[in-house]
Amino acid sequence: MSDSDASTLDNFLVSEQFLKDPYPALRRLREEDPVHWSDAIGGWVLTRYDDIVASFKDTDHFSNEGRLARAVEHLTPGSRLKLKTFEDHYRTKGLLHSDPPDHTRLRALVTRAFTPRTVEAMQPRVRAIANELLNNVEPSGRMDVIRDLAVTLPITVLAEIMGMPPEEKLLVKGWADALLAFQGVNNPSEKILESAQKTLVELKAYLADLVRAKRRKPGTDLLSQLVGAESEGEKLSESELINTAITLLVAGHETSTSLIGNGIYTLLHNEGEWRLLQKDPSLLPSAIEEILRYESPVSRQPRLMKQDAEIGARRLRQGQMLFQMLNAANRDPGYFPEPDLFDIRRQKNRHIAFGFGIHFCVGALLARTEATLVFQLIIERFPKIHLTDATPDWDVHKRNSRMLRTLSVAF
Repeated sequence: MSDSDASTLDNFLVSEQFLKDPYPALRRLREEDPVHWSDAIGGWVLTRYDDIVASFKDTDHFSNEGRLARAVEHLTPGSRLKLKTFEDHYRTKGLLHSDPPDHTRLRALVTRAFTPRTVEAMQPRVRAIANELLNNVEPSGRMDVIRDLAVTLPITVLAEIMGMPPEEKLLVKGWADALLAFQGVNNPSEKILESAQKTLVELKAYLADLVRAKRRKPGTDLLSQLVGAESEGEKLSESELINTAITLLVAGHETSTSLIGNGIYTLLHNEGEWRLLQKDPSLLPSAIEEILRYESPVSRQPRLMKQDAEIGARRLRQGQMLFQMLNAANRDPGYFPEPDLFDIRRQKNRHIAFGFGIHFCVGALLARTEATLVFQLIIERFPKIHLTDATPDWDVHKRNSRMLRTLSVAF
């Protein structure tokens, strides 16, 4: 790849066009420059499956700690000082902002809320919520899948898991939008960072009140369990508790929202696959895995270089950022024959949509369960469902995510 081609491609990586259809550019990078330095993104871009899996495994070199705090390092000292609350938060260890051994300890406390037995016990409640949401839109014969279903269902489930009052659950969406806006943006503006800091202040105050309520009257919810662990001393500090709770609230519903929205769009857009699934619902498990591979909810994951490392004859330096392009790995022809073909009967689908290794998504089983129940209900209740606009409305403001802003259907 020539210098001029590399420069043109690099600029394209931060364009709205790329966020709407990243796959041709990612294919070219994977074939011609799989370990690519991007001035526009502000770090190394990995696109090969094997390289990304290797970087997931190696937490000694590729770190989660402090990676998001880097967002303020380009600012003047005065501006950076005004964002101290923001920087301090993202330098505090939490579930997504730590490496072993801290990550191992924190993850062990959280996973109890997402065990197979726990998630199985939640299925009747998830189905009831989904049915209620579909009841709300059925009389009109149409819905915005994102607004009416894909956002509301996982947020309602998450709020119940966390022990939030039901009437406060929709606060989560606004918090998440503000805290995801700066992520994946090279040198984000002071305005975006100030908005994120304001949200952090509001969210921390909310959680501090909720934690006090759980201390007075603990329940069976996850936050009560985390408060109990905090009271046992070394297991969980208060800052780790708040940091982890924020992670669960912000990231805990986004993957499900994306999986449901991307899944319905992709199935309806590929009518042959949709008809096949309607005729044979036993294909639903493999269809969900193919949706996760084909339109991965998390398009990329950032890592901070803790030490120098070498990948593909390139020297990556301590302190540099690296971006694992999961949506490129999941279309690597070395692992997925005809990777740009959406095939719900695909076998040996070893995608890494939920990450890999110790940072594998703790809520993956719940996301799969929510999507399964939603698709089952839609197949049963709305056999004539169809897109009212074939052009997808991809969200170009969340650079690390692959999700739709709206999705209009009629039935």
